[in-house]
Amino acid sequence: MSASTIKPSPVVDKLMYDPLLLGTVALLLAMGFVMVASASLHIAAENYGQPWFYTIRQIIFIGLGLVAGLVAFKIPVSVWQRLGPWLLLAGLALLLFVLIPGIGRTVNGATRWINLGVFNLQVSELMKLFVIIYMAGYLVRRGDEVRTSFSGFLKPMAMLSLVTLLLLLEPDFGSSVVIFSTALAMMFIAGVRLWQFALLVALVASALAVLAITSPYRMERLTTFLNPWADPFDSGFQLTQALIAIGRGEIWGVGLGSGVQKLFYLPEAHTDFLFAVTAEELGLIGSLLLIALFVVFVVRAFAIARQAEIKGQQFAAYMAYGLGLWVGMQAFINIGVNMGVLPTKGLTLPLMSYGGSSIVVCCVAVAMLLRVDFEQRRSSIQAERRAGNPDTRRRKRERRAAV
Repeated sequence: MSASTIKPSPVVDKLMYDPLLLGTVALLLAMGFVMVASASLHIAAENYGQPWFYTIRQIIFIGLGLVAGLVAFKIPVSVWQRLGPWLLLAGLALLLFVLIPGIGRTVNGATRWINLGVFNLQVSELMKLFVIIYMAGYLVRRGDEVRTSFSGFLKPMAMLSLVTLLLLLEPDFGSSVVIFSTALAMMFIAGVRLWQFALLVALVASALAVLAITSPYRMERLTTFLNPWADPFDSGFQLTQALIAIGRGEIWGVGLGSGVQKLFYLPEAHTDFLFAVTAEELGLIGSLLLIALFVVFVVRAFAIARQAEIKGQQFAAYMAYGLGLWVGMQAFINIGVNMGVLPTKGLTLPLMSYGGSSIVVCCVAVAMLLRVDFEQRRSSIQAERRAGNPDTRRRKRERRAAV
């Protein structure tokens, strides 16, 4: 028997990554790039005299995100577990720096960015990732305490309250909701008692209601989303324009690049309201495809997390659950805002909207998910090799005979 006739081992042929997750992310990035280009040409020409200004920057951000993702993929999950507390401290320090006059950059009345020269760093995007990593490690270290005692349950809540307070001082209400909700969902998955969870949800909902009532601009957002047509040329302008864009798209859309609402009618068309532009130009079919991609992303993230949980790798499982919850929840809120079923939050559409911080951090999050999956697949292959199944032993004998 010659060596050329020996079939390669299926162990070698096994993929070391999740092709469905990777393909879904590639489609979201590509679709986002095309829609950002379509939505930003006119505003870029008006503001900078260069219609491709935002498009060029977006492709640069995607490139930076892919490089950062590649670096993140090389880092073992165990390293992220050790870095969790330090990343949280670094994130809190950055949130404090944002609030220092002269360091934080203010846009539209919100101070959320640190000017790095090349681009503005939105610290809240990093904080979403850092909180997930920290919470995953905390649930491993103190999981029994969190599940069995009310005091153990409240300790991480103190940390989350501090993060939320710093975000609200910017103010960044949307990121506060995403971070707090993701952390609560991770604790629920970890097995927190239902009555404790329900009590905390009620307390958080009450606190959010108080924040909304005591803040005029938040109260205005709430009342506007309930009836944007009451004042369509002032407080309800953004939402009514988004609804008009979605309505114009009908089933098949008006055609890529042919949308009208992005022509200085719909504010933030290339960032917060990119979904409305997509719905106008690609119609119901394009909108459903976009939503389906996010559903696939969350399903694959949960599948990876479940596989890690079955193998007893709790940190990897909690982290994967958290990453899937974060991306899915933020996409749900963004789309809900565009459709007028949720109050305006100022959140980007993950992996799609224009913005350096959002794109880079989302790419890192995807790389971390792929790393969890990679380690699961690698451990399965190593276990199969250690088991020395009959097929593997037979192939070894055939190789030796061929030589």
